Amino acid sequence: MNGELSHGLPELVTSGNRILHSDTMNPILLRGVNRSGLEYSEPSAAGFLEPAQLTKDEVSEIVDGWQSNIIRLPFNQDWCLAGRSGHSAEEYLAALDQAISWAAELGAYTILDLQWLDADTPYGTIEDETRVKTTNHVPPAPNRKTIVLWRTLATRYRKEPAVLFDILNEPHDPLNDDPQPIYLIGADGQVIASEDRFFRADKWVRWATLLTAEIRNIRPDGIILVGGVDWAFDLRRIRLDAPNIVYSAHIYSGRKQSDWSRALGGSNDAPVFVGEWGGKDDDLEFGRTLASEMRQRGVGWTAWSWVDFPQLVVPPRAPAYEATPFGALVRNELRC
Repeated sequence: MNGELSHGLPELVTSGNRILHSDTMNPILLRGVNRSGLEYSEPSAAGFLEPAQLTKDEVSEIVDGWQSNIIRLPFNQDWCLAGRSGHSAEEYLAALDQAISWAAELGAYTILDLQWLDADTPYGTIEDETRVKTTNHVPPAPNRKTIVLWRTLATRYRKEPAVLFDILNEPHDPLNDDPQPIYLIGADGQVIASEDRFFRADKWVRWATLLTAEIRNIRPDGIILVGGVDWAFDLRRIRLDAPNIVYSAHIYSGRKQSDWSRALGGSNDAPVFVGEWGGKDDDLEFGRTLASEMRQRGVGWTAWSWVDFPQLVVPPRAPAYEATPFGALVRNELRC
């Protein structure tokens, strides 16, 4: 790709705690939504976009209707590298290309978020407030193939300023019933399988440093987002010695406001972005309080999620795109 997907959008850079347009060096506050679906929607005969119900009209509603200037697009590592169900990796990457192009044509950037390593591996189960258990597909840590993945994407999007990279969705300690080993970076720099039940800041920083170096060897420019540990909530001690790094936190209503400093406390010194925040109908007070905090700090964000729980839009989405109560809160913030 040689910039055709980006439709003239300028490269973004960081300076101090701000994100800037590289051409004018004017600051930009990135705010938008997560458009999940491509990480798990099994392809049909038509490919990957149709089962995910991701269309140009929907991207237009997100960007023009809700006035987002960025979309966070979760994706699946295995499908990027090997394809799925008879559809090639190139077909999956072309679906990502299309979503990026639709957004950029309307003036919005895209974050490619490594959400799932694959669609088949369980990483334990998560129990909701009604004690219903669901299989967790969000990995605690990268694996060996993640290095190949980011080399692949760095090569493909080397000259696409509209594309930002979020190198791992939510680093976290393995769940109690997670049967998988975690992969760590050893003292010699090699990736090793470990039965360790903790994935703390020092271990994640080693991984993030390695992945960032692999990307920068191929794509020297562009923003790289690095999440915190504890499901991307805790950014304390997460710092990389590399240019154009943005630190990404996820904040939901289960986190006490008194603890938000773990996520936002470094926003005066480094660029901080809230990659996920969202809520149900009874989380509106939480949402208003967090939105105010982010506004006061000048922190950008992408709300979760246009399509997945807790949803921002009432299904069926098209053609009305009726906002849920929390979605209305998000939409109003975007239009401020």
